[in-house]
Amino acid sequence: MSNIFISLNGLLQCLLFWVVCLLLIKPLGSYMARVYSGQLTFMESLLGPIEDFCYKFARIDPNKEMNWQQYACAVIISSLGGFLLLFLLLVFQAYLPLNPEHFPNISADLAFNISASFITNTNWQSYAGESTLSYFSQMFGLTVQNFLCASMGMAVAVALIRGFVRKNTPFIGNFWVDWMRGILYILLPLSLVLAIVLGSQGVIQNFNPSVNTTLIESAQTKESHNQKIPGGPVASQIAIKQLGTNGGGFFNANSAHPFENPTPLSNFLELLAIVLISTAFCYTFGVMVNDKRQGWALLIAMTIVYIPLTLYGIWQEQSANPLLSSLNIEQSYSPLQSGGNMEGKEVRFGIVNSALWASTTTATSNGSVNSMHDSYTPLGGLVPLTMMLLGEVIFGGVGSGLYGILIFVFVTVFIAGLMVGRTPEYLGKKIQTFEIKMASLVILIPALTILFGTAIAVLSKAGLAGIFNPGPQGFSEILYALTSSSANNGSAFAGINANTPFYNTLLGIIMLLGRYWIIIPVLAIAGAMAQKNNTPTNIGTMSTHTPLFILFLVGVIILVGLLTFVPTLMLAPISEYFQLVK
Repeated sequence: MSNIFISLNGLLQCLLFWVVCLLLIKPLGSYMARVYSGQLTFMESLLGPIEDFCYKFARIDPNKEMNWQQYACAVIISSLGGFLLLFLLLVFQAYLPLNPEHFPNISADLAFNISASFITNTNWQSYAGESTLSYFSQMFGLTVQNFLCASMGMAVAVALIRGFVRKNTPFIGNFWVDWMRGILYILLPLSLVLAIVLGSQGVIQNFNPSVNTTLIESAQTKESHNQKIPGGPVASQIAIKQLGTNGGGFFNANSAHPFENPTPLSNFLELLAIVLISTAFCYTFGVMVNDKRQGWALLIAMTIVYIPLTLYGIWQEQSANPLLSSLNIEQSYSPLQSGGNMEGKEVRFGIVNSALWASTTTATSNGSVNSMHDSYTPLGGLVPLTMMLLGEVIFGGVGSGLYGILIFVFVTVFIAGLMVGRTPEYLGKKIQTFEIKMASLVILIPALTILFGTAIAVLSKAGLAGIFNPGPQGFSEILYALTSSSANNGSAFAGINANTPFYNTLLGIIMLLGRYWIIIPVLAIAGAMAQKNNTPTNIGTMSTHTPLFILFLVGVIILVGLLTFVPTLMLAPISEYFQLVK
């Protein structure tokens, strides 16, 4: 094993990323709080008329609020509409415009998978975008859904926040208003700015057909070697895929492709965009509940889990491969070589930026990749898998990360209340049987979908037929795919053939369960909390912003969120690690 943990250069890159992210949390979080509180913002004069027109066109009364059942129905109806439109667009792709490569219609099972993936903020890809989807499908299908599903998660989080703020009322807001304001005032402006900046770095944005070119070695060997270089409206899709923690990618290689992520600066900006809204939502929460300490407490708890796991992943990838060490191959880091495990990683990003991206994209339910996770060391690959198994809490998707960790807060407060013999409370609201039942569903459903889905895959001939790497690595690939689908992440170990009717159907169903079986209990909790009166603070009230509570919350996240999967992990990456070191 190499004796270096992380180079000074690598450490400075990590610190720069974390510091810039921290500096942006407060201004963006404050702005989002104003947006969802209905207060005037500096963009009101420009976007206000567009917002009003949309309400009038759709015949929506923005002043009419909903209870949690109506809010949940609106979420389901909008998702169902998005699913049907995207599905029809894909299966009739060949007859639609902006298809210079004349790609055929998408099969029903793949169209189902793609539609389920993009309405659930998963963006799992069983296809190669540059050789499967037309520009029309990419723009009017996938990119549009990236905006819609991201704003939906944000709206659900805001509804839950209102449950804490309001009292003695069944109403938690108007979904259509929350949905529209998230798109107009947050996602669109940020995406426009990011797309322009990414374009300046070389991320392409065009409608050109693919170009066939002769490779350089053809002139030397006098043999014909051609390569097809694709075009497409890439920058506009990449901006929202990162900001909305959607993931996916215009190209099959995702953010490892030079047309999606050409420079170290584009890599930094895309990485920053992944965590920007999710982290800022913690501050938004603090502002809206009128106690900023609560928001900072949630962010600190997330960070306490995120940073050690990230650094551990970098360490594993920076360390030497014992099989190569036995051959006396030098693998130590030096100014002349990166050292460690560079398999599956882009040289322009290196080990640190690759491992940092891998942990961040899985912590935030983003799923985009700038390196191939299947090529990571066994314990290096364990880090992104662990981030997803913890649930959407570190930092989770936009909105979904906030309501995910608040569910664990409920459980933590409940356990603490039992330990000291007091009625559990959070932000002045009593946490009772109904809330704990709903929180238990949110925690148990992902475990059930992951474990049962994995069992179905490994016990069926169709599931086993897709494995290219038998043994622990193959099991890791299946477990990762089911975990990614259930967590609405979308990244993959990519060592299985997932574009089959079996996997397209199974993973599509898991994505839908992992999204909506979580959202509905969360909205039920929001409605129940909004109907309660506030309980005055007294000497027996437990503080939920102190270091002790934060550490208790972290412990509950690890014990409740991860312990279920330890036996499964022993069969997958941990078993593979022991095989590696013999």
